[in-house]
Amino acid sequence: MTHLGYLLVGWGVTLGVVGLYAVSLIRRGRDLVGQVPADRSRWMTTGVDKT
Repeated sequence: MTHLGYLLVGWGVTLGVVGLYAVSLIRRGRDLVGQVPADRSRWMTTGVDKT
């Protein structure tokens, strides 16, 4: 394998791992949002106008 091959494999593995981690964080956040009581959720996601 050439130097370019090692470089491409290294970048590919790194980007793949970071991408999988990002997907797992998003999925975990979506799962956890259902466990938050409505009165404790963030104002941006409740859909209630508090003005």
